[in-house]
Amino acid sequence: QVQLVESGGGLVQAGGSLRLSCAASGSIFSITTMGWYRQGPEKQRELVAVIASIANYADSVKGRFTISRDKNTVYLQMNNLKPEDTGVYFCHAAVRPSARGPSYNYWGQGTQVTVSS
Repeated sequence: QVQLVESGGGLVQAGGSLRLSCAASGSIFSITTMGWYRQGPEKQRELVAVIASIANYADSVKGRFTISRDKNTVYLQMNNLKPEDTGVYFCHAAVRPSARGPSYNYWGQGTQVTVSS
């Protein structure tokens, strides 16, 4: 089993910054990709940023958010936050538990980010 533990959410005013962290632990041989998704009020879950060999971002966050990774921990630095960034942010990891066999998708429990205007 693999656990993803997120931290760093909170309440911030528009224009402010937050940094999210997500640490993966458990039966991990390697992690193919790590990323962040979010789900706003009455919205579907959407990709925010993902990192493998390179990083990719949703158009709505380009130039404001930066994803980075250190071994089994992924970070999301969020600057110039806007009210529309409000939502629950979920960490995702594609984990290979052994040298052979497929990778499996794991999700964190989510952390709330609220941006006030």
